[in-house]
Amino acid sequence: MATEFLTDSVYMAVLLTIGTYGIGTWLRKKTGWTLMNPLLVSIVLTIAFLYITDIPYESYSRGTDIIKYMLTPATICLAVPLYEQIDQLKRNVHAVTMGIAAGVLASMLSILALVVIMGLGHVSYVTLLPKSITTAIGMDLSNELGGNVPITIITIVITGITGNIFAERFLKLIRVNHPIAKGIAIGAASHVIGTSKAMEMGQTEGAMSSLSIVTSGILTVITASVFASLA
Repeated sequence: MATEFLTDSVYMAVLLTIGTYGIGTWLRKKTGWTLMNPLLVSIVLTIAFLYITDIPYESYSRGTDIIKYMLTPATICLAVPLYEQIDQLKRNVHAVTMGIAAGVLASMLSILALVVIMGLGHVSYVTLLPKSITTAIGMDLSNELGGNVPITIITIVITGITGNIFAERFLKLIRVNHPIAKGIAIGAASHVIGTSKAMEMGQTEGAMSSLSIVTSGILTVITASVFASLA
């Protein structure tokens, strides 16, 4: 009876998603561990809950439609920190443009190299191509190219979480210190999830990362069809 109630409830999926994310946020603040990424914690707890209660994923997915619907407007809201740093962008427009273009090129070339080395098929190739752009754009692009959309979503999430956890340390390791360079690198490589980390690092980093999300998404959509024909 309880399982049927949870399965049929309109609000179950939304409450579960928000609740597990809230737990992840609390654990991150409580422990200070970078591995306690709220999104990662939410994913693990949600999977565990669905498994224990034997609730079909399809029921959960239908209940999160309102959250999926908000993905695009939420991404657009990232333009606010960019507007606040517009003078920085004007002074460094050429470096910013080249940096974002280099990030998109590196992402696609790395996927092409992976496909060649591991002998993956064309469907796997186009499925992985949108890995570094935001989910709202990546899902449509993967579908248009003939990829596996659910796998694309998984790779986008994994890419974002990896960037959120390791980006700051990696940039220190390779001695990238300029806030604009750090923001562009994080946004171009790990989209919205990485950008949340960039915003913690500073206003400039967050603004440049936000810009990278939008511009990288557009460039990826434009160039993906060309790269899709290479393997």
